Amino acid sequence: ADAHSPLHQFVIEPIVSLPIFGVDLAFTNASLWMMIAVVLSVGFFAYATAPRALVPDRAQMMAESLYAFIANMVRENTGTAGMQYFPFVFTTFMIVFLGNALGMIPHAFTYTSHIIVTGALALFIFFMVLVIGVARHGTHFLHLFLPPGVPMWLAPVIIPIELISFLVRPVTLAVRLFANMMAGHIMLKVFAGLSITALGMGTAGIVVGVAPALFNSVLMGFECLIAFLQAYVFTILTCIYLKDTIEIGH
Repeated sequence: ADAHSPLHQFVIEPIVSLPIFGVDLAFTNASLWMMIAVVLSVGFFAYATAPRALVPDRAQMMAESLYAFIANMVRENTGTAGMQYFPFVFTTFMIVFLGNALGMIPHAFTYTSHIIVTGALALFIFFMVLVIGVARHGTHFLHLFLPPGVPMWLAPVIIPIELISFLVRPVTLAVRLFANMMAGHIMLKVFAGLSITALGMGTAGIVVGVAPALFNSVLMGFECLIAFLQAYVFTILTCIYLKDTIEIGH
C-alpha cells in the first residue's frame, strides 16, 4: 500500500527475518507491539503491586481498581464458580485493551485491527469453552442446544438455530473487534490527510484545514473510548460464553 494511503498503517512489515524450513517466521511490527503490550502490562502490575501498601499510591490503586472491575464482571456474569476463570478473562481484557490503546499512539501498530489476531483469540475462547464444557458435563453439554422446558416437537427447529448460534460465536467476536478498530483508524487517517492537504494550499487552505483537524481531535477522543469499550465488550462476551461451562445441567 502507498505510504499516504489510509490502509498503509495496517501493513505488516518484517523487522527480523527468520526463515525456517522454507517459511519466513519473521518478527514483524505486529509482533513488536504485542511484545510491547506484554512488557507494559507485566511491568506495570509488578511495579504497582510491589509495595502492597495499606494506603495504596496511584499505581496500586489503578491496579486494584482494574482487578476489581474485571473480578466483578466475571462474578456478575458467571457467578462465584466462574472466578476460577478470572486469570484467563483478565489476560484477555489486557491483550485486547492494550492492542486497542497502543494503536492510538502515532506510528504505532494496532494488532487488534487484524482479523488474524482477533480471529485467533476468538477461536481460542471458542475451543476453550467447548473443551471445558465437555470435560465438566460430558454429553450433557449437548443440552446447551436444547434449553430446558422446550417441547420435544420443537427440537428439530430449536437445535439447528442454537447450533448455528453457537458456531458463529467466534466469527462475531472476531469481526466486531477487528471491524471497529480498522474503521476507526481509517477515519482518523482520512481526516488527518484532508487537513494536511488543505494546509498546503495557502491561506485559504489553512482556514479549510482547521475543520477536519478539529473533527479529528474529537474523533481521537471518541476512539480512545471505543478502545476501552471494545475490550469491555470482548471480555464480557467471553464471560457469557464461559457461563455455558458452568450452568449446563444446573
